[in-house]
Amino acid sequence: MTSISSPAQLEYGLDTLFGRITKSVECRVGLEAVQDDPYRFALRVPAPLPENLDQAKTVVVWVEGRRLQGTVRHAERLDDESLKLEVEPD
Repeated sequence: MTSISSPAQLEYGLDTLFGRITKSVECRVGLEAVQDDPYRFALRVPAPLPENLDQAKTVVVWVEGRRLQGTVRHAERLDDESLKLEVEPD
């Protein structure tokens, strides 16, 4: 398991009754490979979680000098209260 230690800028899109809104936060994240799918990546965010992050449809993250973005295909709350988002790059 990847340790969560990298500070990042995270933007995430939420679908609402009024259309898509984007939220932006600074938080710590971990990047992980997705088992059996080398194309996707997983983003792990520790608690306390940014508001409504578990409902994100899209994410853009700047971490360790890289910019990663894509569509959230799966979100899972883990036993340690962190959130794991499986992301398919755009």
